[in-house]
Amino acid sequence: MIRVPILTAPTASGKSALAVHAALAAPGPVEIVAADAFTVYRGLDIGTAKPTVAERQGVFHHLLDKVDVGDGYDVTRFVEDAEAAVHATLARGAVPLIVGGTGFYLRALLRGLPTTPPADPDVRRAVEDDLAARGLDALLAEIRTADPAEEARMQRNPRRVVRAVELLRRTGQLPGHYPLRPPAFAGDVIAYERPADETARRISARTRDMLAGGWPDEAAWLAAQVDPDTDPQPTVWQALGYRDALAVQRSQLEVEEAAARIDLATRQYVKRQATFIRTQLGATLLSKADAAQRLAARLAGGECEV
Repeated sequence: MIRVPILTAPTASGKSALAVHAALAAPGPVEIVAADAFTVYRGLDIGTAKPTVAERQGVFHHLLDKVDVGDGYDVTRFVEDAEAAVHATLARGAVPLIVGGTGFYLRALLRGLPTTPPADPDVRRAVEDDLAARGLDALLAEIRTADPAEEARMQRNPRRVVRAVELLRRTGQLPGHYPLRPPAFAGDVIAYERPADETARRISARTRDMLAGGWPDEAAWLAAQVDPDTDPQPTVWQALGYRDALAVQRSQLEVEEAAARIDLATRQYVKRQATFIRTQLGATLLSKADAAQRLAARLAGGECEV
């Protein structure tokens, strides 16, 4: 089976820049496949820290700006798109490098997708109505009764919960009960993290730079496209910090208060990402220097391992 390099790290670690640097230094062509739940959306640029055209330095990036913010995008579509991008890259004689921090995307890519049946729109609407009437905890309790482990796997994500309850009511099974289809390729995961104090400084500086660089206006644009108060919460509004940036634009929060909230939420997210990388992806978190050295050696091989 083809073995594709994957670079992952918690947010604000500088993995996008590291990937571009490694790609430019490689002896042969490298194309980057983004594994991020929000840079896939057109228009979400500042708040997602999406690499700009200049920052990509001519390295081709797949799966950036792929869908409009009003469109749905989920892990199933990501796996299909990422597998297609990998195969197309290999057909061109280039090396695909998967880069991103959305852990459940990477896990699905490495392990395969569940063989769950397609959604039933009528049952889904009934579950969404139930969510609006009784709240998320009531639906989570329904999942917990069937399988406590599956409740934990939901991570209180309303879309995952609705899908799980829809399946449970139709079939008596939850998503995790379905077998996985084989993945299209294996992954060589290279993961790293920065020291906690350095990460905190980087998060603080990045948050303030983004707020000063137009993030509140970007959040207001997003609100004009997708109502943030829709229930269940739209996927795009699950991106870190956008509600606080919108509150700044609407003069409901001072910039420093918003920055403090975003900093805290981002630090908490970084801890969850690090845990996921270790426990769910089975990867050791290296130092950035060690990860850069390993990635350079991996790309110097020129071809994906088999």
